[in-house]
Amino acid sequence: MFRTALRNVLAHKARLLMTVLAVMLGVAFVSGTLVFTNSLSDALQNSSAKGYDQVDVAVEPEHRAAFGDRVGETPRLTEALLDTSADVPGAASATGVVTGFTAIADKDGKLVGGGFQSQGGNYWDVSGKADPRYPLTEGRAPHGAGEVLLDSRTADRAGYRVGDTVRLSVDGPVLTPKVTGIFTTDDGNVAAGGSLALFDTATAQRLFGKPGTYDQIDVRAAAGTSQAALKSALDKALPENLVETTTARQLADDQAEMISASMSGLKQALLVFAGIALFVGTFIIANTFTMLVAQRTKELALMRAVGASRRQVTRSVLIEAFVVGTVAGVTGLLAGIGIGAGLRALMGTLGATVPDGPLVVSPGTVATALAVGVVITMLAAWLPGRRAAKIPPVAAMSSVHAKATARSLVLRNTLGALFSAAGAAIVLAATTMDGSDGQAPMGLGAVLLIIGVFILTPLLSRPLIAASAPLLRVFGVSGKLARQNSVRNPRRTAATASALMIGLTLITGMTVMAGSLQKSIDEMASSSLRADYVVTMANGNDMAPDVEQRLKKVEGVSTTSPMRNSPSRIDGETEFLTGVTGSAIGSLTDLTVDSGSFTVAGTKVVVDDLTAESRGWRAGSALTVAFEDGARQRLTVAGVYQGNDMISGILVDNAALAPHQDEPRDMTVMVKTSDGTSEAVKDRLEKALGSNPAIRVQDKQDISNEIAKMFTLILNMVYGLLAMAVIVAVLGVINTLAMSVFERSQEIGMLRAIGLDRRSVKRMVRLESLVISLFGGVLGIGLGVFFGWAAGELLGTRMATYELVLPWGRMGLFLLLAGVVGVLAALWPARRAARLNMLTAIKSE
Repeated sequence: MFRTALRNVLAHKARLLMTVLAVMLGVAFVSGTLVFTNSLSDALQNSSAKGYDQVDVAVEPEHRAAFGDRVGETPRLTEALLDTSADVPGAASATGVVTGFTAIADKDGKLVGGGFQSQGGNYWDVSGKADPRYPLTEGRAPHGAGEVLLDSRTADRAGYRVGDTVRLSVDGPVLTPKVTGIFTTDDGNVAAGGSLALFDTATAQRLFGKPGTYDQIDVRAAAGTSQAALKSALDKALPENLVETTTARQLADDQAEMISASMSGLKQALLVFAGIALFVGTFIIANTFTMLVAQRTKELALMRAVGASRRQVTRSVLIEAFVVGTVAGVTGLLAGIGIGAGLRALMGTLGATVPDGPLVVSPGTVATALAVGVVITMLAAWLPGRRAAKIPPVAAMSSVHAKATARSLVLRNTLGALFSAAGAAIVLAATTMDGSDGQAPMGLGAVLLIIGVFILTPLLSRPLIAASAPLLRVFGVSGKLARQNSVRNPRRTAATASALMIGLTLITGMTVMAGSLQKSIDEMASSSLRADYVVTMANGNDMAPDVEQRLKKVEGVSTTSPMRNSPSRIDGETEFLTGVTGSAIGSLTDLTVDSGSFTVAGTKVVVDDLTAESRGWRAGSALTVAFEDGARQRLTVAGVYQGNDMISGILVDNAALAPHQDEPRDMTVMVKTSDGTSEAVKDRLEKALGSNPAIRVQDKQDISNEIAKMFTLILNMVYGLLAMAVIVAVLGVINTLAMSVFERSQEIGMLRAIGLDRRSVKRMVRLESLVISLFGGVLGIGLGVFFGWAAGELLGTRMATYELVLPWGRMGLFLLLAGVVGVLAALWPARRAARLNMLTAIKSE
C-alpha cells in the first residue's frame, strides 16, 4: 500500500501541484512571520543590551502611590543622591541621566524620527572627561544653551554637520542651537529610526523641567565588584521608599521581555492572517483529494476486492497527503525565509529603520513549518480517504458511484441550519451588550455562523446559481452547460466558492467597519468643536503655556483655550481634571448638555455623562477635590454633558486650577479666528510658533484627513495580508476546474463530436468558473456586511456618533474582482479543455 500511494503521488504530479502551492503559501506565511518577528526581536534585544554596557546598577525614583487626599507622585533624584551613589563602596563612578522629548527638524523643516521616537538627553562630561555612553566621532562636547550634539544617523538623515545650526523643539518654542559634535550610540530607539539630541547637563535639566535633578543615576562598579554586591551597597546607603535599584543584567532582561511582549502582538496578528490562508487552503486540499479519490474509485475498489482493508485504503490516501504536506512544508519554509528577509528590507524602504542583526531561523520555526504543512494536509485529506474506504467494491467496479444519501443530506442541512441560527442569534445578542462584554460572544457567534453557512453552501448553491440562468442564456448552449456543471456537484462547488467567500467576508467586514468609524469620528470632530484650529504636539506630549500666549497675539485670533490635565483625589480615588478657559470654552465647543448649564467658572464645573453616572452626580451636586498640591476645595456640578473621545471628564476653569499646579502644561490649544479657516490664517499661526516641526496646527478638515489616512493605511495592510487567502482561493478555483475538466474528458469529447467548437468549450469552462466565483463573492459580501453591521452596533454603545456606512462602490468592486478572479482562474483549464482530442476523450474513462 505504501508503494502504491507513492506511485499515485508521482502519477498525479500535475494534479497535486496546485495543492502543494496552496499549502506552501500558507506555510510560507507562517514561517515568514516567525522568521521576521524573531529576527526583529533578536536585533532589538541585542541593541538594547548594548545600551547597558556603561552601567552596572541603575538608581531610579520609586513611585509613590496615591493615598487619601494625596495624589500619586514620583520623587526627583537630587545632586545629594548622586554624590551618595558615587561614594558607596565598590562604585567606580556615578552618572546623572536626564531625558525628555526633543523634536529635530531637517533642513527642509520636516520632523526627523517620527515624533514618538524623538528623544533628548544630557552629555555627561564632568571634569572634562568624555561621556563613555556616547563616543564622539566629530567635534566636541556641548556647553551652554546654544550648543547640542546629534547622533550620527540623525545627522546623516537630516544633512547636518558640525558647525550647522539646527532647529529643534522640546515643549513648544523653537530653539536654534549650534551642532558642536556628532556621536555614535547603541540606543535601541535610535537604531529603530529615532533621533537623539544631547545637551550639557544643566541645559538638559532646564529644558526638560528638572532643574538640579535627574531621571536616573547610572553607577559603574569598580574592578572586582559584582553587580549584585554594588546593588546591595547602594540599597544600604540610599534612603528607603525613595529610590529603587536594578542591576544592568536585570534591566536588559526586563527590556528583552518587554520587546518580546511587544513583538508578540505583531506576531499574533500576522499568524491570524496566515491561519486564514491555511484555512482557505484546507478547502482546496479536501477538494483535490475528493476528486482524486472519485477518479480512482475503480482502482480502490479493485484493491478492496483483492484483500485491502478499509483502514489500508484510508492509510494510502493519508500517505499521499503526508508526501504532499512534507513537500509543501519544506518549500514553504524556504519561501518563508525569503519572506522574512523581504519584510525586513521592506521596513527599511518604508523608513522604519531596524537594528542590524542576523536572520533568525530557529528550530521552532522549522518544526512549525513542517508540522503545519503535514498536519493541515493530512487533516484535510482524512475525510475523502475515509469516504473512499466506505465504497463497496462491487458497486465501485460497476462504476456505480456512491452518491450522498437523502439521510446524509438531511443531516448536513440540519446541522448547517442549527449552526447558522445559533451563530446569528449569538451575534445579534452580542450587539445589545456593552462594549468589551460583547466581544467574545460576537467572535463565537461569527465562527458558528461561518461554519453554518459553509455547511449549508451546497444547499444554497442551487437557488443562487439558478438565479444566474437568465444571464447565462445569452451565451447559448455554453451558458446552459456552465450552469448545469456548476450545480452538478454541489459539495465541490460549495468548497471552491467557500474559499473565496472567507476572504471576501473579512475584507468586506473590515471595509464596512473602517468606513463607518471614519464617518463617526469625522462627525464627532465637526459636531463637538466650534474652534477653527486645534494645536497639539506631534508626539502627543504636553506643551508649554508659552504656545497659547503666542497664538493669542496672532492677527485675527479671537478666542483661545488650552486644555490641561491635572490629577486629583475625589472620595479617595484618583480623578483627572481638565483645565480650560471657562469664559471661552463654550464658544470653542458644541457639546450636548443633558442637564443643568454649560458653565465653567470659579468653583462651578461640568462633568461628562459617563463620569456623572459612575459617581452618582447630577446638576447641583457638590464634590470635594484634593488638588495635586494637596489643597482641598469644594466644587459644584453646574451641568452634565455628553462626552466623546475628544472631550470628556471634569472641566475646570484654569483660573481655579493653575494655583495648585507647579508646572502647568497644555495638552491642546483650541483657537477660533475672526476669518475662519484658510491657508493664510493657518500659515500665520504656524509662523507665530516659529514654523515648529513638533507642533501641529489642524483644522477640522486636517483632522478628518488624518483619520482617513490612518484608516486607509490600516485597510491597505489588511487587504495586503488577506491577499494571500485570495490567492490561495484562486488556486483552488484553478485546481477544481482543471480536475473537473479531466474528470469530464469523455463528456467534453462527446460535446465536441456533436458540434460544440473549441471556442464554445472555452466559454463553457470560463462561465462555470465565473458563476462559482460570483457565488462565493455574493456570500462573502453578504456575511461581511452583516458582521460589519454587528461590530458597529457593539461600538455604537460607546460611540454616540456611530453610524453605519455601506461602501456600495467598494462592494461592487469586490464583486467585480470576484468575477475577474473567476475568469482568470479559468484560462488554463479552459484552454486545456478546448485542446482535448475528441476521439481520445470519448475513449477515456
